[in-house]
Amino acid sequence: MLIRIRKAWDQLRDSEATPEAVFLDRRRLMTLAAAGTLFAVGACDAADGPARAEGAASGSTGAAPDPSASLYPAKRNPAFTLDRPLTEEQWASTYNNFYEFGTHKQVWAHADKLQTRPWAVVVDGLVAKPATFAIDELLARVSLEERLYRHRCVEAWSMAVPWTGFPLAALLAKVEPQSAARYVRFETFNDPAVASTQRQPFYPWPYVEGLTIEEAANDLAFLVTGVYGKPAAPQFGAPLRLALPWKYGFKSIKSIVRITLTDQRPVSFWQELGPDEYGFWANVNPAVPHPRWSQAHERVLGTEERRPTLLFNGYGEQVAGLYRGLEGEALYM
Repeated sequence: MLIRIRKAWDQLRDSEATPEAVFLDRRRLMTLAAAGTLFAVGACDAADGPARAEGAASGSTGAAPDPSASLYPAKRNPAFTLDRPLTEEQWASTYNNFYEFGTHKQVWAHADKLQTRPWAVVVDGLVAKPATFAIDELLARVSLEERLYRHRCVEAWSMAVPWTGFPLAALLAKVEPQSAARYVRFETFNDPAVASTQRQPFYPWPYVEGLTIEEAANDLAFLVTGVYGKPAAPQFGAPLRLALPWKYGFKSIKSIVRITLTDQRPVSFWQELGPDEYGFWANVNPAVPHPRWSQAHERVLGTEERRPTLLFNGYGEQVAGLYRGLEGEALYM
């Protein structure tokens, strides 16, 4: 008989971990109380499992038809395959993190307030040709393709998704980065009238993320405009989001409005909120636990299967070389 002795940090099941939203609400309440001011904070609706709802899987919200719909489905790139079945759309579209619209997982029911037309993306900073792209103008200037990617959330759940989009490097090439550019900073929209959580003062809005210029140039770094063979629904981060399959999902910023090339390392949204738990790199690593739960395994959406987590989420061959010589960095926070 094989008897497994669980390590101390592996004794907590994923389902037993304190939900991220609950933890942050406690942290905020303590901060506000210490300052002598206490705001009423609603109870967190943290889901234990995916919720299905009629219309959510198709992205149907009653909004006007997406003007880019004729571009989908795009041709699949055979270089990007999976070692597991695709997650059914009904699960992937109804279990989402999008804090702008709530700290629960059923944000699809609220994110449809986001109007994705008109939409423009500013690309500026240390570039020779700064530009502002209307989303449909940008779609007309790139070649869309479908890629099958694994997606691993820092909360220890995962899915496999058919994203449609184009390489981030293709957009950066249009603005001609200067040699001094070392990092790429991403920023999402900021509209408290539409996104209810952006009215809460204890979050550092707008959502910000960042990459090194080398990470941004990697072929896996993918700007997403569609999913499941059609334009992305708002809960996926329409009309333009990032997909970084070797990193934890919070790095894949949604609904981008600005991309800035800079010589300064960006401080991300989650890093500013919890620097003791989230850092710049956020590379998937089963051997490095989150301070409050193990990362050794992941729960697959839809099937509830528990799989061993793969280093770099299984994309080590493509990205491990980016981190040579950085042994002193905390690469997995």
